[in-house]
Amino acid sequence: MRATDGDAEPWENGHGDAQAGFVAEVRDRAWGCFSSAHKFCRNVCPVMGVTQNENHSPTAFHANIVAMEQGHLEIADVAEDYVHCTQCGACELRCPNTLMAGEFYRARTRTVDVVKAARAFAVEQGVEQPEWKRWVEATVDAKNEPVLDVPVSQENVRNWAKGLDLPTGGETILFVDCEAAFYRTSLPRAVAQVLQLGGVEFGLMAEQWCCGGPALEMGYAEHARSFAEHNLDDWRAVGATRILVLDPHDYISFTEDYPRYFGEAYDDIEIVLIIDLVAELIRDGKLALTTPIENVATYHDPCRLNKRKGIHEAPRQILRAIPGLEFRDVDHVTQWSYCSGAGGGLMVEKPEITAAISSQRLEKAAALEVDLLVSACVWSERPLTTAGLEQSPQIEVRDLMELVAESAGIQVDSVRTDSVHSDSVRGDTVGGLQ
Repeated sequence: MRATDGDAEPWENGHGDAQAGFVAEVRDRAWGCFSSAHKFCRNVCPVMGVTQNENHSPTAFHANIVAMEQGHLEIADVAEDYVHCTQCGACELRCPNTLMAGEFYRARTRTVDVVKAARAFAVEQGVEQPEWKRWVEATVDAKNEPVLDVPVSQENVRNWAKGLDLPTGGETILFVDCEAAFYRTSLPRAVAQVLQLGGVEFGLMAEQWCCGGPALEMGYAEHARSFAEHNLDDWRAVGATRILVLDPHDYISFTEDYPRYFGEAYDDIEIVLIIDLVAELIRDGKLALTTPIENVATYHDPCRLNKRKGIHEAPRQILRAIPGLEFRDVDHVTQWSYCSGAGGGLMVEKPEITAAISSQRLEKAAALEVDLLVSACVWSERPLTTAGLEQSPQIEVRDLMELVAESAGIQVDSVRTDSVHSDSVRGDTVGGLQ
């Protein structure tokens, strides 16, 4: 309920202490945006590009905190607004506070942190979004996310690796996110075989759970930490200190969330992004790409690599190393406004907005007259694929590592998690949102 009596003490509803504590946690970040009154972030926000609703703007996310501090709002008034964010980080980069002060002061507007904190506070106060609640409950039950169309269980989490003779444990292990492990199984199979061809020794976890990142992004911080604790314990148990990561969302979890959870106890864990490792193998001559791929392609910068972590050179180096591929690049700064719409739980709670964002992304690709859009984020590939099929002519969406495997002469199949049945690398990549 909104505060309407200007003479009343704020938070007389009994939630005052909790809300005051939440506001104290994020007020400095919120005021940094609110006091400057810049609104350039709207131009690069993928959600605003679809909804055109000021309540969904990064500026509003910060202004809400100021209003809460002044006693004009409660979290229940605005919790649904905070759903409308993919946590891509574009607004942070476009903000003049980052552009003008960041290089000198090492400052950056922190909209993503504010959104995550607001969602977590909403959950604490019993204000939950129905689809997020269902998703997280199912994740807790199965220990992995309920990716669509396939059975998710610990019994099936390693089925993607059938026939690859991968050991359990070792100093280096490959972490395969839920979407790739259960649905787009061609991707981890491509990654594993590329690594084997490049001479990289690695194993798998004894019992891999979800990284916990999606639960955290949706506001379920305690569940997220429980997943992290299990995974770190598993790494310790199998002797792993080097974790290879193929998904940008996992990379964010392992390089940002886990260090906050575990502090110095996590210092001996090295997180290696597969893209960086494969680019190194190619540069060092340990992985030869010799089979031509005759496509005209452009690259989709994953938000969590480009905007959140500043990783954009390695994937372009890989694409330029593939013979026969005509690569029509769009620079990483222009792509600040590009997004698939799949991140931050938006695809779960607001699939129609995700679909519209992906459609806009494919329209930009179509303008380049390409027949292939290359992604390096498995979570983006479902909505982007659907949008690509709606283009005329159609634009295929493939993962960068699938291209690398093909150019390296590797025949990659996808293995369904509910049977031993195998499909071609391109045959198990399209799924609808439910």
